[in-house]
Amino acid sequence: MNKTEPRALHAIAAEIRADWERPYFGAVPYLDAMDWMNKITDSYGYESADDIVRYFLSNAGTWRGPKAREVKAELKAMLPARRR
Repeated sequence: MNKTEPRALHAIAAEIRADWERPYFGAVPYLDAMDWMNKITDSYGYESADDIVRYFLSNAGTWRGPKAREVKAELKAMLPARRR
């Protein structure tokens, strides 16, 4: 069984920045942190990537459209099942 590796968080952050012209100020610190991470198991300072992605998602409500739905679903799928 070939399972595809999830994309790197920094690659997803770059795609978000390319699509979301004026990110909500509350999402920016989490987007900045994602620039430095590869996997959902990484950390940035004392925060886990898992938490940073959750905080980003909770502050990304104003990012809308097909690309936003696609990327948000991709990020949600990366989160550990126990905490979804």
